[in-house]
Amino acid sequence: MNGRYVAVGDSFTEGVGDANLMYPNGVRGWADRMARQMGRADATWEYANFAIRSKRLDEIVDEQFDAALALNPTLISFYAGGNDILAVRSDMPAIMERYEAALQRLVGSGAQVLLFTTFDVKISTALEPLRRRIVFYNDSVRELARQYGCLLVDHTQFREFDDPRMWAFDRIHMSRLGHKHLAAYVLAELGIPHTLKLPELPPFEAPHWRESIRTESRWLATEVIPLFRRRINGVREGDSLPPKWPEPIRPADGMKRLARARAGDAVEVRARADERHAG
Repeated sequence: MNGRYVAVGDSFTEGVGDANLMYPNGVRGWADRMARQMGRADATWEYANFAIRSKRLDEIVDEQFDAALALNPTLISFYAGGNDILAVRSDMPAIMERYEAALQRLVGSGAQVLLFTTFDVKISTALEPLRRRIVFYNDSVRELARQYGCLLVDHTQFREFDDPRMWAFDRIHMSRLGHKHLAAYVLAELGIPHTLKLPELPPFEAPHWRESIRTESRWLATEVIPLFRRRINGVREGDSLPPKWPEPIRPADGMKRLARARAGDAVEVRARADERHAG
């Protein structure tokens, strides 16, 4: 199997949580890791990635689809809707109607389409409305994947993601380890061999309660409060970022070397993030 793989989406596909200043936008992520493995399996694979953090479904369609489809991909991955789910008010039936319309456009291109469910987190009863949105989204994606003959990576089936170590400190995005595991699952769905090293984790041991309190305080101060401040001010990181790989690359040529040519983007991203946290 070979061809041209193009990714569209939000932070999930951009790679947030898997920080690497040597890569465009300062992150690597499962899609970059997967593309590198595809290049190892067949040097002719090409790869482009238009995913940008903070984007909602309609923005992904409006801002990414034309450029992505113009590349005539043979494989396209589509994850969108996570930021819509997290919005204060979300009309899930209407969102999934627009999702289906977007999916029809991708399927109509002739590319093989790869879809994802979102992880069904175990949350407190106070956030049960959020979980109901997640369940509705996932049930809809499963049915659409079946209806349109798409490949589906069902994130909810991978219970190792119950482990906190699979998640970044913000608790929203996957950690480096989580991105690695997801890349392996996607490659398995595609039937592409890989050389990813996935360490077997020892049982997770909850920290002492004093350490838990310190962690919670730091999480509130560095993640939750700045997030609400940005929401109030209408500031989103993704609004000032370009796509990571807008022109097709050949991962077999060496993604670290290709990334080095755009390393300035990552440095600027980190500088802006530091300024925001300082403020």
